[in-house]
Amino acid sequence: MNLLATGGGTMGFEVIIMYVVLIGAMMYFMAIRPQKKEQKRVNAMLSTMEVGDVVVTTSGFYGVLIDITEDDVIVEFGSNRNCRIPMKKAAIAEVEKNNE
Repeated sequence: MNLLATGGGTMGFEVIIMYVVLIGAMMYFMAIRPQKKEQKRVNAMLSTMEVGDVVVTTSGFYGVLIDITEDDVIVEFGSNRNCRIPMKKAAIAEVEKNNE
């Protein structure tokens, strides 16, 4: 009888470890993996930006890219050629390629 009691305790510990591993795997596939995939998509979008492309900022403004540096861009908003604003590349939400 004593052997059966100690064997059951070990089995319970293994089940707990199995649940922890299962929950960890679920978190990876439901949260971490999609986030990495989205980050790759955004990085690819930002790396293919060219001068003249139409962009949408994270705040919802539409503009045209005038200049691109390593971390920043200059965006021209509206038909008024005097409204040019420098901003970080991270502020770009969408890019539409120029079809000229």
